[in-house]
Formats: sequence, structure tokens, C-alpha cells
Amino acid sequence: MMSFAEIFVGLLLAVAALALVARRLAIPYPILFVVGGLLLGLIPKLPTFRLDPELIFLFVLPPLLFPAALFTSWRDFRANLRPIALLAIGLVLFTTVAVAYLAHYFMGLPLAAGFVLGAIVSPPDAIAATAVADQLKVPRRIVTILEGESLVNDATALVAYRFAVVAVGTGSFSLGAASGQFLIVGLGGILLGLAVGWLAEQFHKRVDDAPIEITVSLLTPFVAYLSAERLGVSGVLAVVAAGLHLGRRMPELLTFKTRLQGGPFWEMVEFLLNGFVFILIGLQLPEVLRALSGDAISLPRLAWDALLLSLAVVLIRILWVFPATYLPRLLFRNLCKHDPYPKWQQVTVVAWTGMRGVVSLAAALALPRITRDGVKFPGRDLILFLTLTVILVTLIVQGLSLPPLIRWLGVKDDGAMEKEEREARLQANQAALAQLFGIAERDPAKADALARLRSEYEDHIRQVEGIEPETAGAPLRLFSSEYERLSREALRVERRTIITLRNQDVINDEVLRRIQRDIDLAEARLRHQP
Repeated sequence: MMSFAEIFVGLLLAVAALALVARRLAIPYPILFVVGGLLLGLIPKLPTFRLDPELIFLFVLPPLLFPAALFTSWRDFRANLRPIALLAIGLVLFTTVAVAYLAHYFMGLPLAAGFVLGAIVSPPDAIAATAVADQLKVPRRIVTILEGESLVNDATALVAYRFAVVAVGTGSFSLGAASGQFLIVGLGGILLGLAVGWLAEQFHKRVDDAPIEITVSLLTPFVAYLSAERLGVSGVLAVVAAGLHLGRRMPELLTFKTRLQGGPFWEMVEFLLNGFVFILIGLQLPEVLRALSGDAISLPRLAWDALLLSLAVVLIRILWVFPATYLPRLLFRNLCKHDPYPKWQQVTVVAWTGMRGVVSLAAALALPRITRDGVKFPGRDLILFLTLTVILVTLIVQGLSLPPLIRWLGVKDDGAMEKEEREARLQANQAALAQLFGIAERDPAKADALARLRSEYEDHIRQVEGIEPETAGAPLRLFSSEYERLSREALRVERRTIITLRNQDVINDEVLRRIQRDIDLAEARLRHQP
């Protein structure tokens, strides 16, 4: 019998090996993690792995959703709120209903259990969408819509799931009561998340210690989630709201040391959690098949039901996305003035990107075995099997086919963000240079340090403008304390400039973070402390 330590080390080794293969093959790593876990699960006499749904909901979901929200551009999220809401709320509920009736009439599940299955498989996965989007050079708006959808749709699906499970146990369902409760749970989660985010902001304002601040940032999503669940509101929306609020405020709150250490920390947290969870998803299939072996359902029938449901989930998304994109513009002509018709190729990319993942599996595993009436939960093992196959099919088929589909459609990055970044860098360097000229006029004694620093900023400006710097390749001299002090003053001006541009919605938060990282690295290279 393998010990927990041996299992943990083995999974860690599998994560590293599969990630290396994924990088070599240029495949989004969640796909290879799932396939690798599936292959590992077929090894004879391998210990059985059972995922605790509470473990996923508490220890996996919050720390994965929080950085996704933290690094989301609020400007772009707000600008695309309509399509995000149509996908994250409208499509999730539409999928839930459609799958419920499909499962009832074609797979023999009771209608209430069908609604449970529909709620489970309705939300595309935040992790998978982000992992695929990061590797694809597509217009920024597509990435924003996909990431924004994945931040909100989990909350919609889990609330619908909660009502569906209750309906199975009680045998009754009230649409009016459910709708009112849906609004209360959603709004309550958002308000609580904003409150937690504000409290975390006050802490970061008063503390300047990178390890402590990173620890508090790790605790923030857990506090938001646990508090919300205790109060009976949406923990997912609480985490997302806290992340969005702090993501907007962090560039002004944190020092360069905390930002430079916090970024790699969150990248490592995401990578390890993604690796463990997606490998464990693949490992669940043998256990699920063993659970179904005692039921009077033939293997061909199981395969047919799994194929039918997977195909339905994909087609439902396509059938929703195209009308939801074009009908509002046909019905409301004023909408086209602010948001013209998108190209059908771009709409196709959004329609095809619907991979399922962690939340769907956790919700299926969390199904009670016995209802409140003391009877067996109808179709529980079948629901778990169908959920797992939908995850596998959408991740592997849609995930692997998406890059060639994008190339075939000719969808390319429009370069809008790179243009914003060039303009912001130019304005930041020009503002810093103007500050240095002002210092030179007030204090001629600093002429030597100022001359060198001004020369460097002039070179930076020429680089941004595409002109070869005059001093390219010239060796740097040792920093003097006066030079470092002036450099910090110039860097502060750069920071203020790009934050102002972000606050004025001239650039988005991702462009801000890119430039701010370079400024942070430049400050970190200075030896003396101010």
C-alpha cells in the first residue's frame, strides 16, 4: 500500500513530466494532464484516487479563481459585460434546461436529476479557457470574453445546481422562489466579496512587507469564499468580486518588491493546482466505470449516452452564441454604433471554446448518495460518468482542434494591446524626461547624473518609436547614489503616468502590468535604498 507521501511525490513528478511534454508539443497543459491521468488510471493495481468535492470547492477553486480575477482588466471586462453576461448567465441556464430534457427523454433520468446533470455540465472551465487563450494569438476581445465568462459562469451553474439537488430530494420546484433566491445569492456574494477586498486593501495600505502581504493575498480568496458560504451567498462570486476589486487597486498599493515576488508565487500556485486537479480528473474514470459495472446498463449504451451528451453540449453552445451575438444588434440598431457586427470567424472561436473541467467534476462528486427521503439519489453514478466523459471529450477534442481551427479561420491578434503599450511607454518616458529637465533647471549641481539619465530616457523613447538608440551596446557605468536617487524619481513619474492612463481607460490593466513590471525590475537593479 502506497503512503500519502509516495502518492504526492508521484503526482508531483507526473505534473512536471507532463508539463514538459505539453510545452514540447505546444499543447495546452490541462489537456495533457487529463490524458496523462487517464492513462495512469489504467495501470493495474494502482491505488484508487478519490477526489473529495469539499477539498476542491474550498482549497482548489478559490485560489484558482482569485488570480484569474486579480489579473483581469476591469476596463475590458466592463466594456464586454453584455456578451459576458449572455454567456455566463444566459447560456448556462439554457444549457441546464436543454440537457435536463435531453437526459430525461433519451437517457431515462428523472427530470429533476436531469436538471442536476444540466447544471453540472453547463459551465465551461475557467482554468482550461485561460490556459488555451494564453497560447493563442487572437484578438484581445475574444480572450476577455472567454475569461470573463469563466469567472462568472461557475456561480450561475452552482446556484442552479443547488436548487436542482433540493428539487430531487423534495420533489418540488418553484421558479419564482428560485429566481428570487438566485438574485439574493448572487448580489450577496458580490457585496461580500467587495467588502473582503476593501478590508484586504486597507491592510496592504498599512503594511510594507512582501512575505506578509503575499500571505494575506493567499488568505483573501479563502476568507471571501468561507464567509460567503457561511452566509448562504455565492462563494464563487465573492472570490471574483474581491479579486476584481484588488486587481484594480494593487498597482497603486504594492511596492515593487511585493509585485515582483507575488507574481511568480501566484503562477506557481496556479500551475501546481492545475496539474494536480486535471491529472486527478483523468484518474477518476476507472473508479467511475467500476461503480457503474453493477448497474444494468450495457457498455455500448453508456458510450452512446456519453457521445450524445458531449455532442449536445457542444452544439448547444454554438446554437446560443451566434444568435446571442447578432440578434441584439438586429433588434437594437443603436448598439451597432458602439459595438459593430463582429466577424463570423471570431464568433466561431468563441462558440467552439467550451471546455469543461474542475467545477463540473467537483459538483458531480458532491452529489449525495442518499436523498432526504432516505432513498438512493437517482442516476448518481450515471451522472458522474457522463460528467467525466463530457470533460474529457470537450478538453481533448475542442482543446486540440481549437488552434488549427483558428489558423483555418484566419483569426489573428489585431495588435490593439501592443499599440496601447507602445503609446503608454512613450508617454511614461516623456513624462520622466520632462521631470528630469525640470530638476536640471532647479539644481545645476546634478548635471552629470542628470545628463546620463536623460540620455538613457532619450534612448528609451527612440526605441519605442522604432529608432535605433545612439548608445546601443555601450557599457553602463557604475551607479552613483545621486544617479540612483534621480532614477527613482523618474521611475515614480513613469508609474504615476501609466496608472493615470489606466484610470482614464486609455490602457487596460494588462498593459499596465507589463510596463509596471519593467519599471519594478529597473528599480530592483538600483543598489541603494532611498
